[in-house]
Amino acid sequence: MNGDALPNAALRQVFRQGSPAVSYPIDHERPLVLGRDPEVCQIVLEVIYGMVSRRHAEVRAVMATQGSLGRGWWLCDLGSSNGTFLNGQRLRGCHLLNEGDRITLGPEGPEFLFEMEPVTLPPLESRARYREDSRALALADRSAVRSELGDRELTLTQLFPIFSGSVNLGQKAYLVPAIITVSCVVSLFLAEGNPVWFNSLLSGYLALAAYYIVYLLCGKAKPWWIPLCSMTMTVLLLRSPVLTLFIQVFREVLPGAVPTAQESQNFPLLLMRMFFGAGLMEELLKALPLGVFLGLGYGLRSPWRERWGIREPLDGILLGAASAVGFTMIETLSYYVPEIIQSTQMQSGEALGQLAGLQRLIPRLLGSICGHIAYSGYLGYFLGLAVLWPKRWWVIVLVGYFTASSLHALWNAMGAVSPLLLTFVGVLSYAFLAAAILKARALSPTRSQNFATRLK
Repeated sequence: MNGDALPNAALRQVFRQGSPAVSYPIDHERPLVLGRDPEVCQIVLEVIYGMVSRRHAEVRAVMATQGSLGRGWWLCDLGSSNGTFLNGQRLRGCHLLNEGDRITLGPEGPEFLFEMEPVTLPPLESRARYREDSRALALADRSAVRSELGDRELTLTQLFPIFSGSVNLGQKAYLVPAIITVSCVVSLFLAEGNPVWFNSLLSGYLALAAYYIVYLLCGKAKPWWIPLCSMTMTVLLLRSPVLTLFIQVFREVLPGAVPTAQESQNFPLLLMRMFFGAGLMEELLKALPLGVFLGLGYGLRSPWRERWGIREPLDGILLGAASAVGFTMIETLSYYVPEIIQSTQMQSGEALGQLAGLQRLIPRLLGSICGHIAYSGYLGYFLGLAVLWPKRWWVIVLVGYFTASSLHALWNAMGAVSPLLLTFVGVLSYAFLAAAILKARALSPTRSQNFATRLK
């Protein structure tokens, strides 16, 4: 070992019940990750350690100064749920390790001692070596934990976990979505026999579920009433003379007339009509509420502009998707469902008409995440990107507008060719949205506060 190299180091796991300690050598070339995920962790802890995250912490070698990290062995918390403790103090970010430091993963979790210059440990050769060591320790590890638990008294919170103060149902157990789901189920029972209320409740729940997926992927918290305002503004636009004006411009002045059932036309002509009459028109209509939030982002002072306005791509995606929810619900409940109910009732009676309406409602709302939500969320990404790059805003906005409109037109036109091809277009649209979300998270000025970065 030359004079410039760091001394060899290892983590020694210690057990409270006198089980033999086991040392894990730390490689100089790559970090040693501790957690419960066997795919990425070199020290894999048993699932009995519920306080340990999938990727909890890591120890890395820094050979030369890197930003705020000086030369040495560093311990870094990886955004764990229950924290990493160094000598009894909760770790924030990274900390330089010294000989004899005690590392604890979560409150009363597994403990490790940091040791340097281990005499009997050869250098690490591969990640598989760590996994083999971890599996070999599994039985002894579990036995030690169970022995320790056996010496304690049975507590009330173990018998009734609901009373445990450490159980965070709101953040870790999706309590709010569960409340909404149960409330919707009870409301659907009460709405039996009233098709209008039943369809409205079901469509609202399915649309909210699709939006919630986008919210979880984005990982940025916004006040709940901000997306609601975006959705409401779109609904009001669809009920106003603005819709009539848009139809006149895009479907009468421009070549976007919706073809009738009797018309027969080739695919390129149909695609062009859908591009103007559906893509450009509807995407612009759904983007109008986002202009209000762009104004708030520029007009208000911090921190209100970050909370209420569009200041980055994630804001645009969230508010664009919310606008699409309002559009999808109005379009489905006011046009598609009544149309198929009426046409079916004339031929087969009221019962089959209501069934046909339900069969049209469910796939339209389930598919909104790869339809209107995908198009508007994708366009919202570009509106937020334009805030970050104001000198090129017009190029950015036009690229997003035409791309979203093209995806929209492709979906509408492809159904006339083969319904099976809609699968490809739907997956493509969702892929565009997902890629925009991942890029938006990488560009986010508030990335350190993002709760979805663990999905990388």
